[in-house]
Amino acid sequence: MTQEVEIEFKSMLTKDEYETLLAAYDLTDKVKWQANDYFDTPTFELKNHGAALRIREKKHGQVLTLKQPHDVGLLETHAPIQEKEAENLFKYGIIHDDQMKEALASFDLTGPLEHLGRLETKRAEIETPDGLLVLDESHYLEIHDYEIEFEVTDEAKGKIAFEQLLRHHGIPLRPAKNKIVRFMEEKVRRNQG
Repeated sequence: MTQEVEIEFKSMLTKDEYETLLAAYDLTDKVKWQANDYFDTPTFELKNHGAALRIREKKHGQVLTLKQPHDVGLLETHAPIQEKEAENLFKYGIIHDDQMKEALASFDLTGPLEHLGRLETKRAEIETPDGLLVLDESHYLEIHDYEIEFEVTDEAKGKIAFEQLLRHHGIPLRPAKNKIVRFMEEKVRRNQG
């Protein structure tokens, strides 16, 4: 299990802006697929604490991640997960990793974990002198959107660099919630509708 603090800036993009940035950074042929499967209790207890649990699947394996609020950014707790363990989480809401169970215990969940759905992303990324530039095209719950993420280690410098990057490409800042938040809000909206 590993932990890291994620500091990132994001903005929603139009399809044209997304494609322009892919071309500008020579990333058009470097797009990779990944999928996030999200889990919470039936009453969204993790979401209500500002936390989220997901399995991220890439071409070469899966990782279980708990994201939770932190002083700066988000604290991410990662644990590799094998196919059988993932199957147990999907089917029965069972987590095998002891450290992940311990991290989740602080939320004192009263309901069982259940699979809420999948978000698939086509992602391209490139390391710049100021941070990691990530371009995402995502599909979930009949929604299709585009965003730019900029992951940094220094919040103040990163904010300036991100704003300069957007200005340089003539892209307005359109505040973006995390993918998992967008997914959860849409899921709740559909459950109420």
